[in-house]
Amino acid sequence: MTDIASARATTSAAIKRVGHITPSSNTALEPLTYAMNRTLDGQLAHHFTRISVTHLALSDSSDAQFQTERFVAAARLLAEAPLDAIVWNGTSASWRGLENDLSLCEAIMQETGIPASTSTIAFYKAFRENNWTRIGLALPYTEDVSQQIVTEYTRQGLRVTGSASLGLRENVDIGAARPDAIRQVLRGAAVGQPDCIAVVCTNFNATELVEEMEAELGIPIVDSIAVTFLEACRLAGIDARIPGWGRLLAGAEMIMQTK
Repeated sequence: MTDIASARATTSAAIKRVGHITPSSNTALEPLTYAMNRTLDGQLAHHFTRISVTHLALSDSSDAQFQTERFVAAARLLAEAPLDAIVWNGTSASWRGLENDLSLCEAIMQETGIPASTSTIAFYKAFRENNWTRIGLALPYTEDVSQQIVTEYTRQGLRVTGSASLGLRENVDIGAARPDAIRQVLRGAAVGQPDCIAVVCTNFNATELVEEMEAELGIPIVDSIAVTFLEACRLAGIDARIPGWGRLLAGAEMIMQTK
């Protein structure tokens, strides 16, 4: 083996790999995950597969999109590659209940032997680790889904200080939300002066606005795509402290200094 080939083999072996299960209609999380990962090139790689998710509602047709068997089948495909972790990069358990994601992770681990987590689990970890109990919700969803998220957060021992949403049902419409509309939702979520603002949806690109809006509002913003990225890093054993994407990814010290 040449020196160059040997170096490439060593580098490849050292890279950690995370598989992501993503909603089929999502156009935001993949490019943003790659963008956040640029400082970790050569250390961490992300690989994606999709399940069909087109709309978000309190209905049987919406619930059918999130059946465990569909996730396990997707995880099985991902696990044909050498992976260190698998994440469900979606927030459905925010209204369907945390138990759904906990049982989902157990099913994926039993099927593949690979550690698993989800966006919703990552949110609750961030709240707990930073002692954030008063949450403002910035959402793209319809009023009934938004209210169900409030109910679920309350059931988990959190206090929702306020909720602002765009009233959207179709995921392609959520992905097309304009930056100014997202800014207004973030401002609405900040009205009750929460400990943090949770942006719940991995197709709702508040991710690129986090630093700007944290500076304007003076409140930490926990963005779905960013918090899932952080969870993926942790599962893979990567200590990710990445500037340019807000306080959460910049590290715990910066969060504490701004309180």
